[in-house]
Amino acid sequence: MASTSSSISIPADLLPADGRFGSGPSKVRPEAVEALRSRALDYLGTSHRRDGVRSVVGRLRSAMTELFGLGDDWEVVLGNGGSTGFWDAAAFSLVERRAQHLAFGEFSEKFAAVTSAAPHLDDPMVITAPYGSHPTPVAADPADIDTYALTHNETSTGVSMPLTQPQLDACRRGDPAALVLVDATSAAGAMTWAPADVDCYYFAPQKAFASDGGLFVALCSPAAVEQIERIDSTGRYRPATLDLAIALRNSRQDQTYNTPALATILLTVNTAEWMLAGGGLAWAASRAATSSETVYRWAAAREFASPFVSDPQMRSPVVCTIDFLGVSADDIAAALRANGIIDTEGYRKLGRNQLRIAAFPAIDPADVEALTACIDYVVERL
Repeated sequence: MASTSSSISIPADLLPADGRFGSGPSKVRPEAVEALRSRALDYLGTSHRRDGVRSVVGRLRSAMTELFGLGDDWEVVLGNGGSTGFWDAAAFSLVERRAQHLAFGEFSEKFAAVTSAAPHLDDPMVITAPYGSHPTPVAADPADIDTYALTHNETSTGVSMPLTQPQLDACRRGDPAALVLVDATSAAGAMTWAPADVDCYYFAPQKAFASDGGLFVALCSPAAVEQIERIDSTGRYRPATLDLAIALRNSRQDQTYNTPALATILLTVNTAEWMLAGGGLAWAASRAATSSETVYRWAAAREFASPFVSDPQMRSPVVCTIDFLGVSADDIAAALRANGIIDTEGYRKLGRNQLRIAAFPAIDPADVEALTACIDYVVERL
């Protein structure tokens, strides 16, 4: 008789050392937690406008500049609200008239909904693709589209989109002055890109940067900064907490407009500096790629599992979505959870018989290997 998920006990020698595989919030490195604990008395609970915090914000901005190879004329802009808050801020402070959105999952669709609802903007051009794939930009008349909104990695579906030619050719052919905004929440720190191809690369740090949420980090090119300042000069209404001109001025002083979560900032700094010490962005991306390749190879070799994203070129190196046949993915996830392996459940709105497994740099590739062995063990007993 098959076991129930709650009755399956995975042998200790199969279990990963750390059982956290969530796609966000993600595993937080124990070393980062210890670094935070060591600052409990002189950092936590202190003013974000004093040097004790501003110096940490300065470290964050410097680490981001170095990690992503940004020029001296780029700005690292911080604000509260995460990527969701940044979508609203971008609608007020970056999109001038009309945006083109590539929508191929829950989060890319949400940004399109923001600019669609904004009363001061024209309805966006939304280019969609079936879940499990991504569309490509379409060159548009400069008088029509001034902003191209892309997503480096769609966290809900496990689809990645390269920020390389010819993907970006269409954006630049339409109007070399058009801005390219990239939602990088689950990609930043784990996928490579070239600043020359992007104007604003923004993210929240609770995924590849192994931190908590509530903060956005926006890497802004000179063109993006110019756009923020130009819109600021027009007098367009912007709520203060969504005003990127205010965020920009505060970031230049190593602070945020309103009080941030200090723990989030310090955890993010710790991970960014850990990546730099390890070898930089290429090292962090290779670590994620090693883990995701382990998952995809494992799935391809099993009769009961297969990658949801059929095109290998579109498969995410950081969020692996795996479909199951003949066995309940929910039962697998429940059995794993009962054994301390957590947050492998599929994305709720996708509604597939699926596990979603994070492969962020902070997750040890050896633990990903152990996870696949644990899934095999569970499936044999269900």
